[in-house]
Amino acid sequence: MRKSLVYTKTGDKGTTSLVGGTRVPKTHVRLEAYGTVDELNSNLGLLLTYLPEGEEKIFLQGIQHRLFRVGSYLATDREKMEPRPASILSLDDVECVEKEIDRMENELEPLRAFILPGGSRAAAVAHICRTVCRRAERRILVLAEQAEIASELLAYVNRLSDYLFVLSRKINHDEKKDEIFWNNSCK
Repeated sequence: MRKSLVYTKTGDKGTTSLVGGTRVPKTHVRLEAYGTVDELNSNLGLLLTYLPEGEEKIFLQGIQHRLFRVGSYLATDREKMEPRPASILSLDDVECVEKEIDRMENELEPLRAFILPGGSRAAAVAHICRTVCRRAERRILVLAEQAEIASELLAYVNRLSDYLFVLSRKINHDEKKDEIFWNNSCK
């Protein structure tokens, strides 16, 4: 009988192994960082189920692959080993997100007020992804207080939340859904 690769029983006492072999508590800041990146990736998978075939879907799938790089980088104990080349993001990755933001914004009306998350189902899920991305960024910044984190990774995650905001607007635009502007009078 073949042994399962899904469960190892090594984490039953609340610890897990980083890339490099160091065992840490499952509550460690590093796990919070890459666990939140994993949560973002799962939510992106949900978002993809609501999108039609096209540029946005292809681009998001590329982001999912890059988020695996981010997770691998964050899971690497740099005191034991350097991140693998496949775990490293480049400035090109950041610029690719910026270009996609610019491309989408060229199709949208300029933002004239704060908007509430919502509109179409896909746009609402994009907003959920945006907020999870912002949380992932905060968790990574906490980790950066204890360990060196590549500036390209920090920039990528920051830009990714901006991309998800613009994507939510583009989805509503494409689906002919009105944006919901914040009523700041609260009446």
